[in-house]
Amino acid sequence: MEFDWTYTLGLLLNKNFWMATWTVIELSILVWLIGILLGFVLAFAKQSSFKPLAWMSGTYIWFFRSLPLLVLLVFVYNLPQIFPASSVVLASPFLAGLIAMTLSEAAYIAEIHRGGLTSITKGQIEAGKALGMKSLGIQRFIVIPQAFRVALPSLANEYVSIVKLTSLVSVISLTEILLVGQRLYTQNFLVLETMLAVAFYYVLIVTVFGWLIQWFEHKIDVTNRKPGLLNELDPLNKLPNISNASISVRKIIVPERQGEFALEAINIHKAYGDHEVLKGIDLKVRWGEVISIIGPSGSGKTTFIRTLNGLESLNRGTINLLGQPFLKDDVLTEDSPEYKNQIVRVGMVFQSFNLFPHKTILENVMLAPNYHKMGSTLENKVTALAMLDKVGMKQHAYKYPHQLSGGQQQRVAIARALAMKPSIILFDEPTSALDPELVNEVLKVIEELAQEGLTMIIVTHEMSFAFKVSDRVMFMENGHVVAEDTPEVLLNSSNERLKQFMHKV
Repeated sequence: MEFDWTYTLGLLLNKNFWMATWTVIELSILVWLIGILLGFVLAFAKQSSFKPLAWMSGTYIWFFRSLPLLVLLVFVYNLPQIFPASSVVLASPFLAGLIAMTLSEAAYIAEIHRGGLTSITKGQIEAGKALGMKSLGIQRFIVIPQAFRVALPSLANEYVSIVKLTSLVSVISLTEILLVGQRLYTQNFLVLETMLAVAFYYVLIVTVFGWLIQWFEHKIDVTNRKPGLLNELDPLNKLPNISNASISVRKIIVPERQGEFALEAINIHKAYGDHEVLKGIDLKVRWGEVISIIGPSGSGKTTFIRTLNGLESLNRGTINLLGQPFLKDDVLTEDSPEYKNQIVRVGMVFQSFNLFPHKTILENVMLAPNYHKMGSTLENKVTALAMLDKVGMKQHAYKYPHQLSGGQQQRVAIARALAMKPSIILFDEPTSALDPELVNEVLKVIEELAQEGLTMIIVTHEMSFAFKVSDRVMFMENGHVVAEDTPEVLLNSSNERLKQFMHKV
């Protein structure tokens, strides 16, 4: 029996096939989109610290990944036999198929999302927290956009699987592509010819939507964007209220000062299990004072500075900010109103920059002021440009972090902290991740801030810099403050351990 090419080609214009194709497109897109949303909820729930919620999400994912879709389709479609009221919805094969496929696919997509979420570094979350953003805001503006970009190739592949799985809904009499083909070849017995046409329609859907998803993936990939430098003719420079005068005015930072001390750390203790890292640290920082913390690796410097803004919890001790309670043991935690209201007053510059890679330099600096509604979008934009100008990065406003050198990224991180107009700025080894030739450009910015009278605490290994710009230097070792005084006094100190350390470095 010869293959009937005329019949097969004729099926490519068959009205029933094209109607069924549209049904498959509608069903697959709805299942995919709803599955993406529900999958995010399940993925977040599975990662929740609230164990019952994590258990319920894990159970859902386990169950629906284990259950064959064909069984689920039959069960959902026949559910009105047990619950007659559900017939209002489930009497429709399309809705029954949509519900069954979404329940199944959400479990698979949740694991794809979980992979994307776990790929986002802890530093990104800490950067959002240091900017005073709440958990929901961090997830919305920082984590989810990045996680979605990571997961998109796998989500695109899952859409292809969904399209092919729609062939199973024929079991509940939904007129999709395969069912149309089955009805035809049972009448004329031209099985191969008919199935070739069926294959054509499925391949067509996968090809067209695969191309669209690939185009979207390319569109949102910031590594494909090549923004140039900001120049005087740029539209950004022609916005209302943006001028050299307004930029110059906003470059001046006058933080709000309250109380005798900008920050007080009293009897700070921190341990990880049985290992005690901080063993009763005290520090009082006056307004406009620059304090550098030095010491060998493992002395507790970074842990101490991270306790000052709540990135590390206290086991014991008290931290006051601007003369007001800020953190204390288990009483005032990062969830307390005192912390939430005042964290915006503490700027933080990280060792690894922790810029948000999916946002431009300007967007990085504007994100927190916009989130906290510190002004209108235009006002925050002018402030952001002023801070970028302050650190010599205004021309790079349109670029993305990956297009900058390490020194440039760190300067942007400083501008991001300054845009919040903090009362005190913490620097956690700001130059340790930089190449030697890039260190000076960052240190120069910090030195200029010190000359302007900003209150700063700096953890650093740059000894000459620390003794040059600091009002006080604190030497730590094994979780204790071994020595603390002005640079002049410490340079002439008789403390043997300090002298050994200074000699080595």
